[in-house]
Amino acid sequence: MKKEYLKIDKVVGPLVEISNVEDVAYGEVVDIKTKDGVVKKGKVIRLDQEKATIQVFENTSGLSTENASVKFLDEAFELPLSKDILGRVFDGLGRPADKGGPIYSRKKYNINGRAINPVARQYPRDFIQTGVSSIDGLMTLIRGQKLPIFSGNGMTHNELAAQIVRQAKLGEGSNEDFAVVFAAIGVKHDDADFFRKSFVEANAMDRVVMFINYADDPVAERINTPRCALTAAEYLAFEEGMQILVVMSDITSYCEALREVSSAREEVPSRKGFPGYLYSDLASLYERAGMLKDNPGSITFLPILTMPNDDITHPIPDLTGFITEGQIVLGRDLFQNNVYPPVNILPSLSRLMKDGIGEGYTREDHPDLANQLFASYSKVQEVRALAQIIGEDDLTESDQQYMKFGKEFEEEFIAQGFEENRNMEETLDLGWRILRSLPENELTRLDQKWIDTYLKRNDSR
Repeated sequence: MKKEYLKIDKVVGPLVEISNVEDVAYGEVVDIKTKDGVVKKGKVIRLDQEKATIQVFENTSGLSTENASVKFLDEAFELPLSKDILGRVFDGLGRPADKGGPIYSRKKYNINGRAINPVARQYPRDFIQTGVSSIDGLMTLIRGQKLPIFSGNGMTHNELAAQIVRQAKLGEGSNEDFAVVFAAIGVKHDDADFFRKSFVEANAMDRVVMFINYADDPVAERINTPRCALTAAEYLAFEEGMQILVVMSDITSYCEALREVSSAREEVPSRKGFPGYLYSDLASLYERAGMLKDNPGSITFLPILTMPNDDITHPIPDLTGFITEGQIVLGRDLFQNNVYPPVNILPSLSRLMKDGIGEGYTREDHPDLANQLFASYSKVQEVRALAQIIGEDDLTESDQQYMKFGKEFEEEFIAQGFEENRNMEETLDLGWRILRSLPENELTRLDQKWIDTYLKRNDSR
């Protein structure tokens, strides 16, 4: 029989310390009952001989060392899951937040997940269409991939996240079940309302599971939100055989919560005050994505993080880049020029893109077309730098054609409406149409057969 402890040593922010504990396990769930009869949930995050440190998921205001009792429940933090979670909204701890009632299920799953044996992983191949040309055409999202979006404060990453959730689907001809798990971490109430309203108006809510952690929620809850979302994704993917896309915004809020709890635990800080285990902690989230050889389901992970001061060398984007298979970078210059979505394609890449595009996947000309668009846009940056020195009027005819291409590329290919959903065929045809701004002898990355087939098709020059 579990004991109930009536005395707390100290309360420090979201942490509670208690001494002389017996038969307590790391990660064990705890009930803390106040003198008013309110029960607050927590879990053991550190054990030091007979002393336990408990992370409280709710506000610790009003708690003191004398007016509360602590009861260890001899179980890990688990979520009851079934397919009924589709279309539902939960808080950061997996509790229903939409007045739809609790989820009843005999199956409960530990939010810390199930480690995937690397030998059991299947190499990702098929693509997921987002309906956003800059992503689909140039940094294609592959099923089972981890592809983060690096943004900056005040930019339109929330709008892009909502658009991807509304429009994402499997490739043409696929009849597999597809759903999205969306986690909002540390968001303002109006941002959460925007997400929910956007999904409902697009009739996409039936295939979305939402987890919302507000900015004014306890910081300890924020650390569990992505784990709850990924646990739901694992259930749908590996128990129900579905293809799941996980979108999270904002991982930076999660990391800052981790730093706050680490500081309260008096741990030795690393770069920028973040804990030294930030890399392994992020890896414990990102590596839950993937595909298994003997399972039809998959988890594709699209985390969004804001870079403080637009600094891509900051610890959060820096460590994320080491773990994931590429990145999508939003550019401040494009954002200031009212380009939406402001995807800066030159520092962006998808390392798995080459294995999920081309003949049999998207279209036979896709790899060469993407290479040519990258190369041409890179040349545009050189020409623009030269124009700032000598003036645009003094550029050669070829350079002026590149200037025209760059303008059309940003205004027509990268830019698209918030409600605009382009399929892969439309994206690739648009890329070819914009390449007509350049002379044919500049298209050095394209095979002549693609030029004859696609560039000259309906050529209006």
